[in-house]
Amino acid sequence: MDSDDWKSFDDVGAGTKEIRVREAIGIYRVMCIAKFEEAVYVLHCFQKKTEVTSKQDKGIAEARYRAVVNARKTQK
Repeated sequence: MDSDDWKSFDDVGAGTKEIRVREAIGIYRVMCIAKFEEAVYVLHCFQKKTEVTSKQDKGIAEARYRAVVNARKTQK
C-alpha cells in the first residue's frame, strides 16, 4: 500500500497502517492491514480531533485486528 500521507501503526497490530486524510472540513484516519494476500482489511475510520489517537479509537482497531487474525486461523 502506498499513500502520500500514512504511517505504520504497529501499536494496533503488526502490519497496521494509518492513512491520513486532510480535508477542508476536518482530518480523518483510516486504519487498515494490507499484508494478507486475500484482502485489505479496514479496521477503523474516524475523524481525528486531537493530536493523539484516542484510546477508544486504538481499542476499536485492536479488537478488529484480533478478530481478523482469529478468523484467519480458524479458516486454515
